[in-house]
Amino acid sequence: MFLDELTPFVQELTAHPVAFLGGLSSGLLRLSLSDDPVKSWLQNQGVAPTATDSAASRASSRNGGPQSISID
Repeated sequence: MFLDELTPFVQELTAHPVAFLGGLSSGLLRLSLSDDPVKSWLQNQGVAPTATDSAASRASSRNGGPQSISID
């Protein structure tokens, strides 16, 4: 029962161990891909920024930050 829940985790770990452990460690350390040390390293590696990162930054710049709403 508990082993069935860990099967996808183990399959991803064995399929791409370096990518999986890199993602896991960046998640545990709460590193953002848009922060400077990680961003510059990714650019040096030749990785283009993902569409979700650029879309999120464009959306936040258009909104000007959090907005308040009123609910009646």
